[in-house]
Amino acid sequence: MSGSIQITEAALASLIGLTAHEIPGVVGMAPASIKEGLSRVLGRANVSEGVVIGKDGGKFTADLYIVAAYGVSIPTVARNIVERVEHVCRTQASIELAATRVHAVGVQRV
Repeated sequence: MSGSIQITEAALASLIGLTAHEIPGVVGMAPASIKEGLSRVLGRANVSEGVVIGKDGGKFTADLYIVAAYGVSIPTVARNIVERVEHVCRTQASIELAATRVHAVGVQRV
């Protein structure tokens, strides 16, 4: 008996968001849209906040909007995020991302 497993964009975004939070130098995620910003103000933030999943030729892409810790090397943090997110997607979801983009939208003292 054979079947297939479907992973939703929401599940993929949650997996990516949780992974990004584990990277040293990431203070948090930033709202990727006005809707997310409003949810945060109303106290309804979730683990996929700051993650936008797209499609490029049938493959998923991921845009992450992060807030970095003051004093860290943002390029190093971004590189670590990309490496870890792509590894986790490949090993835990069997998904190869077509692109992983990190947008540092803020810096905050911790």
